[in-house]
Amino acid sequence: MPPIAPPPGADTNATAHSFLGVFRFSGRALELVWSTSRRLTVALGLLTIAAGLLPAGVAWVGALIVDAVVAASRAVSAGEPLVLTPVYGLIALEAGLVMAVAGAQRGISLCQSLLRAQLGQRVNVMILEKALTLQLAHFEDSEFYDKLTRARREASSRPLSLVNRTFGLVQNGISLVSYGVLLAQFSPWAVLVLVLAGLPSFLAETRFSGDAFSLFRWRSPDTRMQMYLETVIAREDHAKEVKLYGLGPLLLDRYRGIFGKLYSADRDLAIRRDGWGFVLGLVGTVTLYVAYGWIAMTTIVGRITLGQMTMYLMLFRQGQAAVSASLSAIGGMYEDNLYLSTLYEYLETPVPANRGIAETGPDPSDGIRFENVSFTYPGADTPALQGIDLHIRPGESLALVGQNGSGKTTLIKLLTRLYSPDTGRILLDGRDLQEWDEATLLQRIGVIFQDFARYQMRVGENVGAGDVAHFENRERWQEAADMGMATPFIETLPAGFDTQLGKWFREGRELSGGQWQKIALARAFMRSRADILVLDEPTAAMDAAAEATIFEHFRKLTHNRIAILISHRFSTVRMADQIIVIQDGRIIERGNHEQLIAADGHYAHLFSLQAQGYR
Repeated sequence: MPPIAPPPGADTNATAHSFLGVFRFSGRALELVWSTSRRLTVALGLLTIAAGLLPAGVAWVGALIVDAVVAASRAVSAGEPLVLTPVYGLIALEAGLVMAVAGAQRGISLCQSLLRAQLGQRVNVMILEKALTLQLAHFEDSEFYDKLTRARREASSRPLSLVNRTFGLVQNGISLVSYGVLLAQFSPWAVLVLVLAGLPSFLAETRFSGDAFSLFRWRSPDTRMQMYLETVIAREDHAKEVKLYGLGPLLLDRYRGIFGKLYSADRDLAIRRDGWGFVLGLVGTVTLYVAYGWIAMTTIVGRITLGQMTMYLMLFRQGQAAVSASLSAIGGMYEDNLYLSTLYEYLETPVPANRGIAETGPDPSDGIRFENVSFTYPGADTPALQGIDLHIRPGESLALVGQNGSGKTTLIKLLTRLYSPDTGRILLDGRDLQEWDEATLLQRIGVIFQDFARYQMRVGENVGAGDVAHFENRERWQEAADMGMATPFIETLPAGFDTQLGKWFREGRELSGGQWQKIALARAFMRSRADILVLDEPTAAMDAAAEATIFEHFRKLTHNRIAILISHRFSTVRMADQIIVIQDGRIIERGNHEQLIAADGHYAHLFSLQAQGYR
């Protein structure tokens, strides 16, 4: 059997090829199912045992029926009276056993359906719960997204598949033991032949399960690209550009191209898998009919009765099916374990422990300090920030100025502890950020990023997202909307705060860019305990006058709070108490507007250029 060549870049990790090693996840899957529903798991186990024992009973009673019929026929031929009661009694018994088999199978199917729903939800919740513990760096890592894609696409269904196969293996194992006991009365060699006949197909199936898993891991980036292209083609937030620029056919061709690449690999594997499966499956078929001839010859020479012949033929056929099913279940368990490895690989993604417990700092009047802070994004060669020294006192406003990519937003990510500095430290109230309790720290900071989230939820919920503890608090919605200058347009909406936003759901309304930004501003003001408010270009969709009005309003509402503003509009920036100019990750100028203009440096040059645009 020639090996399938792994695709370029395929993961040839030992996990995918160690047959025994991957079964370490079987116990964890069983534990997961048990903790999901003990009652259903017990019921499934009992029904599995019944379904394993009953078929042998049916075969045994069937043999008794045939022999009883032959005996009654011979009695009638000998002139004795016809007695059918024993035959009818055995027929009724077999009918009862057959109905019991059907009931057990239906019960197994019901338990599996209920467990499938509960377990699918349980695993998806586990995946999402893990996502909540991850750091921003994980979500900005393409390899992590491949890991997440693998976990979400396959692993959520694999635990139940593994458990079903495990119970199926138990059922077939019980059946095989009962068949073996009866077949051994004919010949112990028959039992050995029965088992060996299914091995070739099993070996082929197991081999190709590993190959299929290698393909699965290799294709994750392409699968993720397909999902992204689906989003771009079929989502309303991309529809305008896709139509205006005529991107649809190009993106669809790329989508088809990825499918063709993946299908080609799937087709080659399917041809190999089914071709070898058919050839090796013939071994079992030939073995079955050789056994038929053996049993028939033994009956002809009078060593067994006609009823026994019927029973042994049925046992051999059903036994071979049970062997095939058992070996297939083992191969399937191997494959399920491979896929489960992706789930636990994701769930066990290491996350640095948050060791901070402090809820206050030793010097609340000190505000924020950056001391020689440097930071480089994972995988990047150039530092995003270098040697940043900065001090912002309570009640002060700071504006960050610089070209795109200069490091302004990175500074905010470090302040909010979405990332940690490589060198240096950041202090709040005289205490290192790493020593603060995360929940306490986040309650003190309200941030609006330029790419703030636009939730497909009600207006009030979009505002309430700023403070989870008051997510449904209408009074707080109103207060935050007033401070964010969103109340006037909210009152014009059909259902006010209850208006559905976005186009994904029925009666959803879309807002203008400026209206969305007022919603985002209101969201920041939901955090009444926040004494650090950050605006990272959230008003970019507004005109200069509207932005200036909002920032002036923002300054009045942030009395005794620290306000940090990132903006490219100097009409707004000039209002800040302190301005720093960042270039290539370094602070090159600092001061207030008048001082920087007098210095006639980079800030003055940028201010002059922008001023000319308004003349």
